[in-house]
Amino acid sequence: MANVVRGPSMHDVAARAGVSHQTVSRVLNGFEGIRPGTRERVLAAIADLGYRRNVAARSLATGRSQAVGVLIPNTPDFGPTSSFFAVERALRDAGFQALSTATANDAESVDEALDFLFGRSIEALVLMAPTRAVLHQADAHASAVPVAYLLTGDERKPWSISVDQGQGVRLAIEHLVAMGHTRIQHIAGPADATEAQLRQNAFVAEIMRLRLPRLPMIEGDWSAQSGFDAGSQLDPSATAVFCGNDQMALGLIHALGLRGIDVPRDISLIGFDDIPEAAHTLPPLTTIRQDFARVGALAVSVLVAALAGEELPDTTPLPAELIVRESVAAPSA
Repeated sequence: MANVVRGPSMHDVAARAGVSHQTVSRVLNGFEGIRPGTRERVLAAIADLGYRRNVAARSLATGRSQAVGVLIPNTPDFGPTSSFFAVERALRDAGFQALSTATANDAESVDEALDFLFGRSIEALVLMAPTRAVLHQADAHASAVPVAYLLTGDERKPWSISVDQGQGVRLAIEHLVAMGHTRIQHIAGPADATEAQLRQNAFVAEIMRLRLPRLPMIEGDWSAQSGFDAGSQLDPSATAVFCGNDQMALGLIHALGLRGIDVPRDISLIGFDDIPEAAHTLPPLTTIRQDFARVGALAVSVLVAALAGEELPDTTPLPAELIVRESVAAPSA
């Protein structure tokens, strides 16, 4: 039988640092009251030996899994992916492990994903629910663990963490109107997507408030291809288009270019999200920025506070930001 080489243990770290293994444990768990010099020796010993704590053994000893479930959509969209990376990083910094799984929007897939997570004794859950179908299905798995909700607007306040979708839409329309546009068409996201519906509702409310003409709504599916397809459905009188996300705006720019329609000379475009590619389209895309990283970090702060029995942080929807580039100009004569 081959010899099994074990990794360094906590006792090895203690011996290297000249302290007890209880002191090593206190340093690893962030206890206060450790002398700075002692902490530095322990951390140096950990680095020298390449010690990694045994999470399974720690779970057995404490009765806690230190795992937080993260349910994410099975589509690689920029927003949810960015928030997931922020969630994973924040959980790691807080001493937790992210246990993630992706799911489609159908009931069976959501059930399987949640069964997987709860079957592994998660202590809390980050639920990215892009549709209300996912949200309602998750409600059937009601449990004692705290849940932070993303992609749902603020309807589960104070447990919802989001960017203010309505404010973002208002920034977009106000910018177009300030540039002289009154005939503004909307390419919306998919009808079953919660955030698409929030943006569409806010768009209609803003158009009515300003008493602007109501142009036909075009439904996309968040993809650049659906934005490209929308290029043939635009109202001929529209001077500006508010796209429900940046990917659809990119597809629309492509379609318009093939038809010889110049952006922004012939028609202005504004997107939503501020994906990295938005700054590099031709022309660079004016858009609404969402701070996805801040959303993810705040979600973890909510769960960490809940698990510690502390007051939850403020979850008022985060502000959106208008990013002005070159895809919007005054309407041509």
